[in-house]
Amino acid sequence: MNTENKKHVLPKDGLEGLKENFGADALSGFLVFLLALPLSLGIAKASEFPAIYGLITAMIGGIIVSFFAGSKLTIKGPAAGLIVIVAGSVTELGHGNADLGWHLALGAVVVAGVVQVLFGILKLGRFSDFFPLSAVHGMLAAIGIIIMSKQIHILAGVNPLTQEGKSMVEPLELIELLGKTIPNFFLHKEVAIIGLVSLAIVFGWPMLKINFLRKIPASLLVLLLSIPMGMAFGLKNTTDFKPLLTFDKGFFEILGIKADFSGFSQTGTFIKYVVMFALVGSLEALLTVKAIDMMDPFKRKSDYNKDLIAVGIGNIIAGFLGGLPMISEVARSSANVNNGGKTRWANFYHGIFILIFLIFAVFFSNLIPMTALAAMLIGVGYKLVHPKEFRIMFKIGKDQLSIFLITIIVTLTSDLLVGIAAGIILKMIIHLTRGVTFKQLFKGNMEIKGNTLSVHGPLVFSNFLGVKKNITHFSMKEHVIFNVSHCQIIDHSVVESLHYLKDDFKNEGGHFEILGLEEFKSLTDHPYSVHQHQH
Repeated sequence: MNTENKKHVLPKDGLEGLKENFGADALSGFLVFLLALPLSLGIAKASEFPAIYGLITAMIGGIIVSFFAGSKLTIKGPAAGLIVIVAGSVTELGHGNADLGWHLALGAVVVAGVVQVLFGILKLGRFSDFFPLSAVHGMLAAIGIIIMSKQIHILAGVNPLTQEGKSMVEPLELIELLGKTIPNFFLHKEVAIIGLVSLAIVFGWPMLKINFLRKIPASLLVLLLSIPMGMAFGLKNTTDFKPLLTFDKGFFEILGIKADFSGFSQTGTFIKYVVMFALVGSLEALLTVKAIDMMDPFKRKSDYNKDLIAVGIGNIIAGFLGGLPMISEVARSSANVNNGGKTRWANFYHGIFILIFLIFAVFFSNLIPMTALAAMLIGVGYKLVHPKEFRIMFKIGKDQLSIFLITIIVTLTSDLLVGIAAGIILKMIIHLTRGVTFKQLFKGNMEIKGNTLSVHGPLVFSNFLGVKKNITHFSMKEHVIFNVSHCQIIDHSVVESLHYLKDDFKNEGGHFEILGLEEFKSLTDHPYSVHQHQH
């Protein structure tokens, strides 16, 4: 059998897949575990949760959720993209009391998990297409800025809450406080040195040209160097200053129900965080599944709704046991693909290795310097707000850059839900100025004859849901013609979605032909920019 034919033989699923792909999946699961271990600890600590519960989330995401998942290669666990929401829920629900707030936040996580299961049952996975990509990237970039602005303080051994004597510091205040922290960066000299060395590894290690060494996660190397450095410097937790992570209990001592539902009494705040956990978590999870499907060498198509149900089940269990909300996490999932993972068992093995660590090596975690975890999270935040995101948006079009920027600004000055709503509203306003009527924003005019679908009027992100539903009624093994000759405008999100649909049909053996696109003019040189009809 030649290599081309081998590519199309799909790995078996279930118990047969366990036997067939044991070596590849177990190795990938182990390598993902090495990446997930420090990140899960850091994400939990940055989210105002006890660090060990980040590992509880990763363990549940691997050992339990892998059996329900609708995707084959995604890794489930705590996500940096939810840090801001989780930390906010702990602070607001607990009124500054982190221990009380953590338990109340868990109640919101459980309820959000139930909502996600309902999303999946009602087949709402397709609604991820409603959110314009420029606004989604803006939301993630804002999260990256908030993560970095807080963790730079931690890198220097400074707690901005203590510094200001507040229970909660707003994102813009965190940025403003850098003016105090940076000039006094070496106030805790040993902590700052470990932080800077860790930061150099986080940013420098991926630049190595030696492929073998690059397979070692930078975060693991940070732990291997920062722990002996902390011991050499004699770092110890004291009443006034805690430079090291703290685990007070072992794995078997932390088991039990932790969720507290009395947060229901704070109706508005509780509902706000349930909505944010459910919406933002679901959106991030679905975007990751979509991205990993494109990376899958076997071109398998995930069941988005089934995966939402799986993540919801995971969040219900994690919330009861003290864990953070989980998603399909993009960095760990990408690592799984690159490490040769073949089936859902790779996620399962990653969870098993987390469990083994929790049982036998939890004492080791008390040696981890907080500044090292901060360096890892600064690296994560930087990836979310990478300068290339701004360049890409500018290349797609000034309109998309404006949506991207307004989402960032409003998120930083209010919260995530308001931020992404501002991005959506601005995009609608831009469409209205281009001649799209209010009714056309939400309803596409479509005609179906045989295997040909013709769209009349504008094709924009907000009316594409109904259009796409009609497209997906066809088998992807068929030849489907999508006629856009009578459209006036096709927006950025739809252009990109049509591109992915072409790939989906091709991978299934069919053909998705877009008729009339040559009659459009792209507003910029970027292939995904807004297309306007030339008539």
